Amino acid sequence: MNIFAKFLAPKNKIFYELFEKSADNVKNMGVLLQQVVHEPDFDKRQSLISKMEDVEHANDELTHSLFTELGRNFITPFDREDIHYLASALDDVADFVFASAKKINFYRVNPNDIGLHKLAEIVLQSTSEVRKAVGELRNMKNMRVITDSLVKINSLENEADDIFDMSIERLFATEPDAKEVIKKREIYQVLETATDKCEDAANVIESIIVKYA
Repeated sequence: MNIFAKFLAPKNKIFYELFEKSADNVKNMGVLLQQVVHEPDFDKRQSLISKMEDVEHANDELTHSLFTELGRNFITPFDREDIHYLASALDDVADFVFASAKKINFYRVNPNDIGLHKLAEIVLQSTSEVRKAVGELRNMKNMRVITDSLVKINSLENEADDIFDMSIERLFATEPDAKEVIKKREIYQVLETATDKCEDAANVIESIIVKYA
């Protein structure tokens, strides 16, 4: 490695560190969401949602830092476009997970709902797999771990689609209050979209490993 490359290479580490921190935030928000949907007390839920808001804001700062580093570094660990896409995808996941939790209390919806529970569980599993895959990008030695996580994320997104459809069907069949139908349907949709965003992140990671593995 020449002197120029040696000087620049260590700066590549900042991208991995920022991505891993962002993926940690996304996973933590999945954990907090799970707690929100299983917490019957409104005020305790609000406390959890406030924690999620703090994590979401911290993730916004990480995303900004990633874009700043992208602008100031000539050499990057992989394509600049992929760095931008992955940072944006992780930020989108955080935004939608937080939005789903916030809407539960904003609409004063009773979270004791099988559809909410199942979708929140899929969000947790998906964010955990995203964290696992992102953690392997630093050295790409465990390609099987990455590819297994990507396949799992895709499978979970398909499962979320099915659960969304079944939850809507159950909602229309059992909920007499039209306002509650509208509220819950919107929350289901945001949760399902969070799994879509996890799949978006997985697609970017797949693009990266195809190019660099």
